[in-house]
Amino acid sequence: MYPYNYPHTIRTKHEEITFESIVMEEGERKVIVSNRVQPDKGPPFHVHFKQDESLTVSNGRMGYQILGGPEKFLEKGDTVVFHRGEMHRFWNAGDEVLECTGWAKPANSLDFYLSTLYNTMSKSGSPKGDPFEMAYLVYRYRSEYDTLVVPPFVKRVILPITYFIGKALGKYNHFRDAPKPIR
Repeated sequence: MYPYNYPHTIRTKHEEITFESIVMEEGERKVIVSNRVQPDKGPPFHVHFKQDESLTVSNGRMGYQILGGPEKFLEKGDTVVFHRGEMHRFWNAGDEVLECTGWAKPANSLDFYLSTLYNTMSKSGSPKGDPFEMAYLVYRYRSEYDTLVVPPFVKRVILPITYFIGKALGKYNHFRDAPKPIR
């Protein structure tokens, strides 16, 4: 349960992320991560509204794209920084497992958010996850994260309704230690 002991690893069929540690840098918590991504896989377009994120390729070839921009590629030793507010995606653009190291600053709720996201996808056996837990994550942390895979109508109407039904039914009691969203 949150807060986590470091390091801790989360997995889906296609990706593994290890939250290695939290360090202080310029008065802010920074989470250090490593990840492994299978060929032709990677997270969909997403944004961190309150964090900068950096990835350095340790092994393999990474493709990445800022929304509206061209696809770009990195080789071993190359680094990309996604600035807060930039909708972006990255993927394994090679034939072997992509391995990266990186960080997100400030750390905020990233470890909780992604750990809960991966856990609900794993428990449900579907990338859509449990509807109540997905509603909790997407609605509660909407000021911090967003993705293009959830249609706007679902974000504006369906998820808030599902969130409040889940809250009324006590479906979120196990999240009582969850970090507060950053507004």
